[in-house]
Amino acid sequence: MGGHDEREQTLNQLLTEMDGFDTSAGVVVMAATNRPEVLDKALLRAGRFDRQIVVDKPDMADRVEILKIHTKALTMSKDIDLSVIARRTPGLVGADLANIANEAAIIAIRSGHSKVEMSDFEAAIDRILAGPEKKNRVLNPEEKRRVAYHEAGHALVAEHVPTGQPVHKISIIPRGVSALGFTLQLPVEEKFLSTEEELKDQIAILLGGRMAEQVFLGSISTGAQNDLEKASEIARNMVCYLGMSKKLGPLIYGKQHRLQFLETEVTESRNYSDDTAKLIDSEILALVTEGEDRARNLITGNKKSLEKLANLLLEKEVISREEMLLLLNK
Repeated sequence: MGGHDEREQTLNQLLTEMDGFDTSAGVVVMAATNRPEVLDKALLRAGRFDRQIVVDKPDMADRVEILKIHTKALTMSKDIDLSVIARRTPGLVGADLANIANEAAIIAIRSGHSKVEMSDFEAAIDRILAGPEKKNRVLNPEEKRRVAYHEAGHALVAEHVPTGQPVHKISIIPRGVSALGFTLQLPVEEKFLSTEEELKDQIAILLGGRMAEQVFLGSISTGAQNDLEKASEIARNMVCYLGMSKKLGPLIYGKQHRLQFLETEVTESRNYSDDTAKLIDSEILALVTEGEDRARNLITGNKKSLEKLANLLLEKEVISREEMLLLLNK
């Protein structure tokens, strides 16, 4: 778009004003944005906004300190471990953690607790991350059984793959808009990199629910849609952007343009031929199929354990890690 619209006039005036400051006058101009990618380059050159300070999402140690601030006013039970809460909330910012502390206090009052307990925080995190419980959404017995086997499949594969993160909780209580159940894993430590083996294990875990349905119930359902989306995305990233395909080699295929802080994909440009596109598709399919085979083999080899897990889920609806390990004799 051309012409001197309001945006251009504002930018030009701002640049003029900033150039008018004397560097010895002690004037500091500061600004903040969540969209650094869309700023005009003239604003960022030396002498203007030339120093950039990134305020990133807090890591686990930061989240513990933030939780200490937001829980100061709460009367809490002695068994509350803020480090566990911090491990359960990767990627959340200060406002989210404040919301969790507030939600935990509300749940404690509703439950008639004199102090905020760990179970209140667990319920608050589940509500924030997975949505509120939909206890009025009653599944018929066959659907409930299918969801139980699906979630038990995720949990069993996660416990058996070499790099799987520990399963913290399994639930078959419907939540939010579409979630009929969930399997929650907690990272042992904060991670910033993933190996090829870890990504392959993640694909197997995601497909564990679908394979459990197929092995025990003889068919698959629409409940695995989100799992398939995530598994396909991991496989595509491995092939196209991480150089983890032997046939395609250590090259990047296509270019993604993302906003740095909003993490929203804007456009994706293609820089490869149709023949390469076919090879990319076959390699992605091979990775997902390999994960599916691994999940099927683990489930077939641990049929009795998975059946016990699914039956316990049908009975209790929510299972903790301790209950799962006791059931699996670990």
